[in-house]
Amino acid sequence: MKKAVIFDLDGTLLNTLDDLAASVNFALESNGYNPRTIDEVRQFVGNGIRLLMTRALPGGEDNADFSKVFDAFKSHYIVHCNDVTAPYPGIMDMLNELSRRNIKMAIVSNKADAAVKELNEIYFRDVIDVAIGENEAAGIRKKPAPDMPIEALNQLGAAPDEAVYVGDSDVDIETAANAGMCCVSCSWGFRSVDFLEEHGAVNIISNPNCLFDYL
Repeated sequence: MKKAVIFDLDGTLLNTLDDLAASVNFALESNGYNPRTIDEVRQFVGNGIRLLMTRALPGGEDNADFSKVFDAFKSHYIVHCNDVTAPYPGIMDMLNELSRRNIKMAIVSNKADAAVKELNEIYFRDVIDVAIGENEAAGIRKKPAPDMPIEALNQLGAAPDEAVYVGDSDVDIETAANAGMCCVSCSWGFRSVDFLEEHGAVNIISNPNCLFDYL
């Protein structure tokens, strides 16, 4: 029996896509750029908010307006990160059952640390004690580096072989491998089953309750 589960956030526990897209487009349009579609933003997410805006803004970081656009995104998203965001169907039942079984849980996300902690407090504070987001000042590298899941495991008191990592992207597959953890990929998130298989996924679940097969 595993002792812990480490979850990605966006596309795994929470459907955050519409709020992310709204903040991306606020930042772009308020600085004179055309908005992006939901499907475009879906493909841009997964590697942190800086890379999200690098992909969304024409010219990326070479664009002279990048800092201004990036700041506009951050200031908008911290206020509007929960306008329409919600857990995916079945997530709360699954988390409550994990808690009932005394499985320790954590969130690791390339989303900004303040937003990760705020969303965890809103939705999961009764079941998830550890939530770690992107925070360059803390010296913890973003995924796919293993720093965040290893830090989460340290806080939970579990070893990599005692835990399962759950995510929805190629970044999550790579992160789990780098941390020495078993990876379970969920098909309800931001990437398709074909995409996940092409990037090395071997354990793919279509329903949150299927996670229990890997514990």
